[in-house]
Amino acid sequence: MDLSVEALTKSFLHQGRPLPVLDRVTLSARRGEFVVLVGPSGCGKSTLFNIIAGLVRPDGGAMALDGVPCVDARGFVGYMQQKDLLLPWRTVLGNAILGLEVRGVSWAEAVPRARALLVRVGLAEFANAYPARLSGGMRQRAALVRTVLCGTPILLLDEPFGALDAMTRLAMHGWLLRLWEEFRPTVLFITHDVEEALLLADRVYVFTARPGRIREVLDVPLPRPRRAADTGLV
Repeated sequence: MDLSVEALTKSFLHQGRPLPVLDRVTLSARRGEFVVLVGPSGCGKSTLFNIIAGLVRPDGGAMALDGVPCVDARGFVGYMQQKDLLLPWRTVLGNAILGLEVRGVSWAEAVPRARALLVRVGLAEFANAYPARLSGGMRQRAALVRTVLCGTPILLLDEPFGALDAMTRLAMHGWLLRLWEEFRPTVLFITHDVEEALLLADRVYVFTARPGRIREVLDVPLPRPRRAADTGLV
């Protein structure tokens, strides 16, 4: 699914005064494309995701899905944040199928689909474990499976690997890219890491400091599949 936003603006009240966060942000992601957003902390990237997901209303601007104007993309996006947000009282399998349950998919259908993806990301033997038993990387893998299993045509990934060590992040990149290549959702991914952006992206949007504006748009000419060495930064 194609996603486009045009001239989005947003301010929040801070100490009784408006604090501009986004200033006329325009960007797009074509069907099946992997788009990465980079920029300094506080420049409005997460606010943009919240607007797309329907959690925050913009002050101005427009949005469209496949060229059809809409208020937000609620129902069409899966949203994964830096915190895994796993429910501690549910097992890995129970967390993985949560999005399917919300969408009304039966347990009989959801469980085999979840187990198949857990195998793909190396979590099959932990399907019945609770989040407290998992490492940070394992929790993020479980959260990634939950997000992908939602089956939405658009994925919003907000620094999902930012808190992980370098080796775990590298493994997560591989799992994410393999899942993306198989299911081909449209992906918007936030990072502060230029190497991560070049490794993952078809196109990169560079934000200014707050209030966030698009400073530059870069197409990544590197062929796929990629390795970290292909970015020229290592």
